[in-house]
Amino acid sequence: MMQLFWVLVVFVLFWLYPAVETLGPFLVSVLDSDLDNAFTDPAFFEWLLLFLYGDLDKFALICVPIAFVSALCNHLEGPEKLELVEGKVDWKGRAAVKNKHGGAKTALLILTTFGFENTATLALAVNLVTYFNGVMHMELADAANQLTNYMGTSYILSIVAAVLADTYIGRFKAVLIAGCFEFAGFAVLTIQAHYPKLKPPPCNIFDPAARCEKIGGGNSAVLFVALYLLAVGSAGIKAALPSHGADQFDEKDPKEARQMSSFFNCLLLAVCVGGAVSLTLIVWIQDNKGWDWGFLISSIAILLAVIIFLVGLPMYRIQIIQGTSAIISIIQVYVAAIRNRNLHLPRDHTELYEIDMDKEAAVEAEFLPLRDVFRCLDKAAIQPTSTGQDGKPDAPNPWKLCRVAQVENAKILLGMVPIFCCTIIMTLCLAQLQTFSIQQGLTMNTSVTKSFHIPPASLPIIPIVFMIVIIPFYDQIFVPFARKFTGIPTGITHLQRVGVGLILSSISMAVAAILEEKRKGVARDHNLLDAIPVVQPLPISTFWLSFQYFIFGIADMFTYVGLLEFFYSEAPKGLKSISSCFLWSSMALGYFLSTILVKIVNGATKNVTRSGGWLAGNNINRNHLNLFYWLLSILSLINFSIYLFVAKRYKYRPQNSVDSNEKNVGLEQKII
Repeated sequence: MMQLFWVLVVFVLFWLYPAVETLGPFLVSVLDSDLDNAFTDPAFFEWLLLFLYGDLDKFALICVPIAFVSALCNHLEGPEKLELVEGKVDWKGRAAVKNKHGGAKTALLILTTFGFENTATLALAVNLVTYFNGVMHMELADAANQLTNYMGTSYILSIVAAVLADTYIGRFKAVLIAGCFEFAGFAVLTIQAHYPKLKPPPCNIFDPAARCEKIGGGNSAVLFVALYLLAVGSAGIKAALPSHGADQFDEKDPKEARQMSSFFNCLLLAVCVGGAVSLTLIVWIQDNKGWDWGFLISSIAILLAVIIFLVGLPMYRIQIIQGTSAIISIIQVYVAAIRNRNLHLPRDHTELYEIDMDKEAAVEAEFLPLRDVFRCLDKAAIQPTSTGQDGKPDAPNPWKLCRVAQVENAKILLGMVPIFCCTIIMTLCLAQLQTFSIQQGLTMNTSVTKSFHIPPASLPIIPIVFMIVIIPFYDQIFVPFARKFTGIPTGITHLQRVGVGLILSSISMAVAAILEEKRKGVARDHNLLDAIPVVQPLPISTFWLSFQYFIFGIADMFTYVGLLEFFYSEAPKGLKSISSCFLWSSMALGYFLSTILVKIVNGATKNVTRSGGWLAGNNINRNHLNLFYWLLSILSLINFSIYLFVAKRYKYRPQNSVDSNEKNVGLEQKII
């Protein structure tokens, strides 16, 4: 109220007096800072001198009512109360203020940053196989494996990045450093794609008579240095940026808790918007204007992402760096439980070790009630009966005695492991849509009109456009509607959302198998089994592939966002960044498993197919990709059945302290 009052005063003075050319900086100070700082600004004194030099009588007439109204406002308002955010600071290390730091406005900058990062990188996920195969002259299976290895490494490195972010450097610095790594990787790729000496001579890899030189030696080293600079940068952003965005909301505030749920939905929306630009503009530039131009545009997108992220620094809520690794405290529980395995648990669980909640040391500590799951880990909190020479109890050894809260955090992580394992197969399916499905599209008719052809790598734009429409519908209509019936802030539980995505991924692979049989039938009927892709397209539209992309896109919306929110909400306070890495680690294992499965399938079918394996060689028309898709569909269905068994037995963690109402937890446990 007082800021608005003083703005009104300034405008009155602005209207009455001509000496106002120096008033602008002072007005900015009033708007951007508190009152005391504004009136110590040099611009104010410069303006005041010019003002006093003019009409002092008018000044006196104005000052009297201003002083009266100011005193009245101060009396009515009383001293200003600042609501501090527990466990968060601003960029100068001061306690974060709720209405000044964090919230939706800062989350918007983080979402924009994530959108630009995906604009730069998503084109790689769908078009890098074409670059490896067509420019670097790798065989199709090798190109697919190189892509999945790169993607898997990127996701697995996110664990290291998350530990560093949570324990040592903070999430803000982690994002900033990662952005610099990613920019450097794209810069190296741009240079290599531009200069002919750094890549093999041009050659048509699809011509059976051609002898194409495969990339090797120093040029190969340049390529992989660039790729794994990108992997490190992408890992850091994936590990720290979503958690930093969630840090802008207070889970204990019901309003901000709902906003945090919307943030995770909008995170996928940002991925989709950035992906839409990447899959259209950047893919088209790569295919039509040159790979060097495509990588250059990606470099600019990453640079813009870093700049936008930096703009929000004064407004961010920044998580306090722990200084000690929460991972170590979890490992201590398992070690202590093993060392105390021969001890007997007390009948009264209050006899287990826990620090006093009234101690000053416990101000920032997390307290959780003991639950009746994984009781073997409770032995880590059995207090010893031995005493020292002075008759006092020995100082607790953290590798033999742990707090109850530590034990509960270890139980929570252990309970999430089966959920984590059940999501790996879905990424295995995603890897095929980013590799073999793109190669399917290269053999098909890509024309939209007589003069315009859609690049096959742009086909995922179809589910992305659909998700851009459906995500706001899901967040603004479905979630509030479902919330009225379930009483759950997110509408349905995280695990229900994940389950919907898992069954849809199985359906997507079955549809992909049916469409591949149709595509091969067209090639066989028109005697085009040995046709050169792009040059001799099959008389079947590439838009047939949109069905499998469409179904998997909906599966994406349910599973990956559900997992991200599930891991963040369930993880211990000190493992928030690492919690988001559970999703990326699941995806990493899925990509690595794809590489292994492709080699196993080729090895197992080498002597039973004319092509030398279901997925061998560069001629996808003579491969048996349809059988591979059926295999993935069956594996996904089995995986979904296991997931149902696991999810029904999962118990959600208490959302607040020991005194929290356990009815809300019980409600979610009953639902799934």
